Amino acid sequence: MNIVITGGNGFIGSHLLLQLAARGDALTVIDRGAPRSDIDWTGIRYLQGSFDDTTLLTRALEGADLVYHLASTTVPGTANLDPVADVQGNLLGTLALVNAMHQAGCERLVYLSSGGTVYGDLDLEKVDEQAPTRPISSYGIVKLAIERYLLMHERTGSLKPVILRASNPYGARQGKLGLQGLVSTAIDRISSGLPLQIWGDGSAVRDYVYICDLVELMEKAGFSTLCGVYNAGSGHGTSVRQIIDEVAGALNMQPKLEHVSARAFDVSRVVLDVSRASRDFAWYPRTELTAGIRATVQAFQSA
Repeated sequence: MNIVITGGNGFIGSHLLLQLAARGDALTVIDRGAPRSDIDWTGIRYLQGSFDDTTLLTRALEGADLVYHLASTTVPGTANLDPVADVQGNLLGTLALVNAMHQAGCERLVYLSSGGTVYGDLDLEKVDEQAPTRPISSYGIVKLAIERYLLMHERTGSLKPVILRASNPYGARQGKLGLQGLVSTAIDRISSGLPLQIWGDGSAVRDYVYICDLVELMEKAGFSTLCGVYNAGSGHGTSVRQIIDEVAGALNMQPKLEHVSARAFDVSRVVLDVSRASRDFAWYPRTELTAGIRATVQAFQSA
């Protein structure tokens, strides 16, 4: 199969890339950055540039059977700073991608949305795909708008999309600059003996999914014939403070914590119900949190 991955050089994209490469598929990556040095790119076509570049897209999509759209020009912590750029880079960029897919005759798309932001603050123990969507950040609003456009194209028969609302993935090769990814940031700061900032009191609850489990779902979803919206998480909630304790335990070090004011765009709790994905794709997250964090610590220490 001929597969295109936007953002294939990133944390999630690189794991998906290796998973698909093991299958023997023909792979094309579109990414703004230079190829990372910890991946063997032999046999993989790498196109450096933006996913809304029509000339680049024409080259990338020729003969494509499936597109994984993972690229994003923002993260939750930066999108609110410039909502116009968020809309231009992500919403309009995705519409350009969809148009290029239509021109190339490629209908199958897997879009990585955000289970952590599209629902907003709901007073629910777990949220399933039928829960209200009330995003409180530009990141979540734009992700949801992209979802709606993709579903519109499904109704008109021009696209066969699977939308995966991913929770908070973690694992090897995740960035550690603090913009996104509590686990990797905590590993980096605690192991370096540096203070770790906590937004609020550390009680915010999130759903953390190990990268290998998420990538397994992405593969199953892409190679299925199903369309629609699916939650992609662990199905379990963990507070920020619990994550820090798990990381500190794996490192056998005491964390230095620095509490700062909570951010207005952070939801207080979101835990995903993943039963629909489990049923339709015969998938379920298998990696328990402690084991996943210890594996991530080992990967960071050996990098």
